[in-house]
Formats: sequence, C-alpha cells, structure tokens
Amino acid sequence: MHRLFELLALIGGMALVATVLRDAFETMILPRRLNSRFGITRAYFRGLWPIWSWLAERLPRGRHRESALSLFGPLSMLVLFVAWAGALMLGFALIFYGAGSPLQTSEMRRGFGMDLYLSGSMFLTLGLGAATPSGALGRVVAIAEGGMGFGFVAIVIAYLPTLYSGFSRRETSISMLDARAGSPPTASELLRRHARTLDQLEIYLAEWERWSAELLESHISYPVLGYFRSQHVNQSWLAALTTVLDSCALLMAGAEDGCTHQAGLTFPMARHAVVDLAQIFITRLPRSHSERLPEEKLEQIATRLKTAGLALRLSGERKQRLAELRHLYEPQVLTIARYLRLELPQWLGDPDAKDNWQRSPWDRGAQTGAWAKGVLERHF
Repeated sequence: MHRLFELLALIGGMALVATVLRDAFETMILPRRLNSRFGITRAYFRGLWPIWSWLAERLPRGRHRESALSLFGPLSMLVLFVAWAGALMLGFALIFYGAGSPLQTSEMRRGFGMDLYLSGSMFLTLGLGAATPSGALGRVVAIAEGGMGFGFVAIVIAYLPTLYSGFSRRETSISMLDARAGSPPTASELLRRHARTLDQLEIYLAEWERWSAELLESHISYPVLGYFRSQHVNQSWLAALTTVLDSCALLMAGAEDGCTHQAGLTFPMARHAVVDLAQIFITRLPRSHSERLPEEKLEQIATRLKTAGLALRLSGERKQRLAELRHLYEPQVLTIARYLRLELPQWLGDPDAKDNWQRSPWDRGAQTGAWAKGVLERHF
C-alpha cells in the first residue's frame, strides 16, 4: 500500500510540474492566445476577478473604488508568480516522495515534510545543507529543479519589464487623447475639435490604426494588461478604443469627403481588436444591450458638428449605415465594460467640461479654469 502511495505521488508530482510549466510558458513566453478549454491562469483570473470587483464595488464610487480595482492587475500577477513557484515546489516534493525520499538529513525525521523542505531549498537555490539529495535519481531531480528555479526567476525578471513596456505604450496615446477628445473622451468632441483641420484628423486616425494593432498584439500576448487601469478615473483603454470606433463610424456613415478613407482603414483594425479581446474577457454576447445613441443625441451631434464646420448627413440610408457599423462593435465593448467595471464614453460630450490638463489641485477659483478653457478654444 505504501508503494502505491509513492507511485501515485510520483505521477501526481510529474503531472503538476508539467501543468505549471505549460501554463507559465503560455502566459509569459508564447506570443499568442491558445484556445484551450482549461488553463490555470485563465481559471485563476476568471475566478478571482469577479470576487475582487464585487468587493471593490462595496466601496464609495470615485477614487477609492477605482484605486481598489487598479490594484488587481499588478497584485494578481505577483500572487500568480508565487502560486506557480509554490506549485512547482510541491510537485517536486511529490516526485522526491514518490522516488522513496532519496535524501540525507542531519535530523532523524523523514517523510513528506523533509521532501518538501528539500524541494524548496533546491528550487530557491538556498543550499542550506540540512537536507541533501542522495542517489543518482535524487541528484538528477535536484539538479533539474535547481535549474528550473533559476530559469523561472530569470523569466519573471524579464517578463515584468515587457509587461510594463506594453502598458506604457498604451497609456501614452490615451493621455494624448485628453486635449483632442476631452475627458472623458467622446466622438463628438474629437470631431468637433478637428472640424476645420481634417488633414490633421486623418493623420491622427492613422496613428490610432497603429495603436489598435499594437493593443491587439500586446493584450493577446499578455491578457493581464486588460486589467491594468489608466492613471485617471475618466480614462481607459476601452474608452479610447470605443471613442475611435465611434468617430470612424460617424465619418464613414455621414461624411462626404475629408478623412473618410482613413476612417475606413482605422475602423476595421479597431473592430478587429475589440472582437479578439472580447474572447479573452467574455464567454458570450448578450442578446440585447442598452442604447448608447438615442435619436435626439444623434441630431445634437449633427448640429454641433455643423456649427463647428463639419457637416454630416445622418438621415435615411446613412443613419441605417451608422446603425450597422455600431452593431459591429457595441455589443462587445458594452460586455467588456460590464465585466471589467469600466465606463464607456458617451457619444455626445460636454464642450464646457474641463479636460484633465485644465484641472490641478493648485488651481484656485474660476480664473485659472477660464484661462485654460480660453487657451483651448483658440486652438480648436
């Protein structure tokens, strides 16, 4: 019976080590998403995020809740690293136990506890000497675990800068959206502020086409980046992506000329990013969703843009075209926003609202805010 337990421990330990290595390889090294039915990392985030977000929603709305939600991404990765390391040490301890505990110890005690101690000492390369492997098999397993522990630490050290580099590139463009589309960003403000400079808007949309491609590549390779939140509570990667899609949809449906060609190139890339990223965070789309663009708001957008110098035709077939374009991405962004507890942008922005760059804890009174608003109005 004891030998049967050892055999089961050996098989279980090898299976645990193989499973953890496969999961860590897919998460940190493999630059693509695998459509596997089961994965430790996938189940880990799918199980932990709903609990974390539910607890965070018990906090008052605003910065306290947003701060709690923003902790999840970085903290969950650190906990995952510890869980991987602990699972590997446990797996090798089971292998040692299944191999008959081939170790030498200065203490009289033996058993799984000493096997676990030896495994931790080998994986963390401590070399304490209280327990050392003996026999050919024990030494081979110890060397393999020591090398694996050293490699694991090296990969984690290399992984974190790559992760934060992708986050930094994403947030740079989101911060630049502040003065161009408002805070929070909206399609109406983006088009209004560029109504008389459509050549610049065309260049800007081309930059967002590349940004959408980079977002897709980085967040497919490192899905945890989707949980990393922006610095300001009124900004997010999903809000920025939705604003770009809204703006392109308006131009493609209602504009006569200008940057409609570039909008027709940016929209497919941004929509591609939304559809692929939705497969990471959600399992199915809702049968129905709330209306983001009521009839009266669409008329207000057309009037406001016409006043700014950009005439859009948004009636009849063009209105139907806009509805068809919206249907290509709105179900996905609404479901992702609900899952990640992110706010989606409105279609119609408030031109009198202050942008983030106009706000400061050192500003006092309305004079500074009025001056900053005047600076912006002279440029748009």
